[in-house]
Amino acid sequence: MDMIYIVIVFIFGLIFGSFFNVVGLRIPKGESIVAPPSHCTSCGHQLKAFELIPVFSYLFLRGRCRKCKTSVSLIYPAIELATASLFTISFLAVGWSKELPLLLLFCSLLMIILVSDLAYMIISDKVLLFFGGCFLIYRLVFPAVPWWESYVGALVGFGVLFLIAVVSKGGMGGGDIKLFAVLGFVLGWQLTLLTLFFASFVGAVFGIIAIALKKAKRGQPIPFGPFIVVGALVSLFVGEDLITWYWHQL
Repeated sequence: MDMIYIVIVFIFGLIFGSFFNVVGLRIPKGESIVAPPSHCTSCGHQLKAFELIPVFSYLFLRGRCRKCKTSVSLIYPAIELATASLFTISFLAVGWSKELPLLLLFCSLLMIILVSDLAYMIISDKVLLFFGGCFLIYRLVFPAVPWWESYVGALVGFGVLFLIAVVSKGGMGGGDIKLFAVLGFVLGWQLTLLTLFFASFVGAVFGIIAIALKKAKRGQPIPFGPFIVVGALVSLFVGEDLITWYWHQL
């Protein structure tokens, strides 16, 4: 029975992942997520039902538009698989508990942010406002322990990133600052700082490698959102264990 639930959650993750691609690509451009229907961005071909099956349509069509044969970005199936995996991991971590909706919402936010930041280097205020409102309602119904942890986390997330932006004179984008406030509301202040640490570390390593391979130049802006996503996911699923381990080493 547990395996059936896992498969169902995975399938729902694939479906929502496909939807998150649409949200992440359309909302920053001010477009509707309902109309027009999904279509090829090169020739405008409106996709049929069998062309919208998450992951499998991409494989069946060999990553190309059925009509104009233009290559379809690998980001689409990647986000679908990532969302399905994260939904499944969330279910395995907390089961059918009251924390499951929070984890699914949190992972959903991260996937949408990943899509929009990779595509446009934009983190949409509309997306942050929607999920921030959902998190607030959730914590009003199911308060954190202690109850003030969420509010301190949001304050720390916003304050630290804002301070970095001031000190670096614009080195941190406004979207990143607001995103950390929303993340902090869910993670609490300790995991928020851990998220910043991992995001900065992974970003620095990526930047060094990209420069060494001549894929990027010094001073060239790169989206920080993907690294925040990595840091937030590490903090969400193993952050408490890492903090406990660290304190035991002192």
